[in-house]
Amino acid sequence: MIDEYANPANDPDKATAQAQAPTARASHLDRPGELNEREAAIKNAQQRQATADAAAKIESLKQQINRLQRAVRLAIESELADWTGRTYGSLAANQDVVRMIHEMIDGHGLRLKCPECGHPAILRCSSRPGIADGVFVFDHQVDGRRTFHGGGVVLPSLRLVAKPPRRRKADQS
Repeated sequence: MIDEYANPANDPDKATAQAQAPTARASHLDRPGELNEREAAIKNAQQRQATADAAAKIESLKQQINRLQRAVRLAIESELADWTGRTYGSLAANQDVVRMIHEMIDGHGLRLKCPECGHPAILRCSSRPGIADGVFVFDHQVDGRRTFHGGGVVLPSLRLVAKPPRRRKADQS
């Protein structure tokens, strides 16, 4: 005996299921937009998390660098404290010492703090009539104008501060 229901066309339940299957598949094909939106939302969340992780690592690195810079600044200040009140015997020698101090601190993004006004400054040794070894002055900008404070014949007490950002050409006029 041949099963007449072996042919799906003869089986009403299977025929209905097969007829509905393309519709179910078609509605599933409509979902890729939903899946793409979901995948995009997941990818967006992953990117936000990766950015947040990077920001946290950079902040931690900044804190480490600040601690190291502070240690460098304190070590330099400690050494320079021993030099306070000294002179080196001639204008040229004083200028050489000042140049070496500037090169060292400039390499670490530092300037000297003017003891008179507190602005970041560059220490210079300038000639003055009647003073053979020159005078130590703090060269800096105050209210947009080049200013020299100090003028002692011995190396003053030196404190370090962060180097200010460079001025733009428009700011210099």
